Amino acid sequence: MRSMPDDRTTRSVIRDEALRLFAAQGPDVVTVRQIATAAGVSPGLVVHHFRSKDGLRQEVDQYVLTVFERLLGELTADEGPDLLEEPRSATTGSLGEVFLHHLPVGSPLPDYLRRLLLSDSEAGRGLFHRLYAMSRETLDGLAESGAASRGRDPQVRAALLLVNDLSVFLLRDQLTAVLGVDPLSAMGLARWGPELLSIYAGGLSAEPTAPEAEGGQA
Repeated sequence: MRSMPDDRTTRSVIRDEALRLFAAQGPDVVTVRQIATAAGVSPGLVVHHFRSKDGLRQEVDQYVLTVFERLLGELTADEGPDLLEEPRSATTGSLGEVFLHHLPVGSPLPDYLRRLLLSDSEAGRGLFHRLYAMSRETLDGLAESGAASRGRDPQVRAALLLVNDLSVFLLRDQLTAVLGVDPLSAMGLARWGPELLSIYAGGLSAEPTAPEAEGGQA
């Protein structure tokens, strides 16, 4: 068995490997033995720390929710500065841009977000309610600054903005296939952003603005 990294406890290594496997294959498919092998520990040690796979899944869910809360704090400027490592170059304020700026390339969190939102679980329902509240806050902020209107039905308008944002996560693989680029990569967001902003600003008849040159990993 390999030794544990110095900057992580055995418990966090098991959690991280479970998150990676759950995101890739789904929690119902992954076994305790697979998680133990990936973490370089025995299945008994996984059970010792988490009692069962269900207990481990609950801890992974809570960990993911905590990370998303921090990222949503950045998006709504509730916590902002402590998450920033460099000035943001985001143009649409989308979840995709926040994740691109703050998560390492290849992070399993976006894929886990998709599985969590589509699951019939308390964590999934709680996350969606938090995301909807964020969308309402964002719309209110834009309206107060004069950058947008709340519309005739602010609840529906906030829901539409959220649905558009989440569609990139829920349909990521399908969008990658038809666009030829991962929509959550720097290149994908550079293509997605100008079109999205043009539609938001002027409707489907609006001409998109030219995308700015942007670095980053695809």
